[in-house]
Amino acid sequence: MYPADLKYTKDHEWIRIDGREAVVGITDFAQKQLGDVVFIELPEVGRTLAAGEVFGTIESVKAVSELFSPVAGRVTAVNTDLPSKPEQVNSDPHGTWMIRLELANAADANALLNSTQYGELVK
Repeated sequence: MYPADLKYTKDHEWIRIDGREAVVGITDFAQKQLGDVVFIELPEVGRTLAAGEVFGTIESVKAVSELFSPVAGRVTAVNTDLPSKPEQVNSDPHGTWMIRLELANAADANALLNSTQYGELVK
């Protein structure tokens, strides 16, 4: 259910790492808990984030939640489709990225959960 090529946080974000770059989104579990997503606020390109720092917000018909960076890094891109099509997070949560990061330290991802561990967390 949770792709094995991703790492996960206890706050329900996922990260896919490719060398010194990474993409970040939210998990299927998170989007199910939120319900229909109606708004997403993302950071400016160039912003530097610490691991665990809030990088944006996601609003659904049920709640507003903060989005947390899984690792430290610099935002190199944001998904510019999401402000006008936030429902993509509901239809394809593990395929819809929110931000791209240039990693400060790729080893930071070692502290994150693998798909099995995350599945246990949310079961």
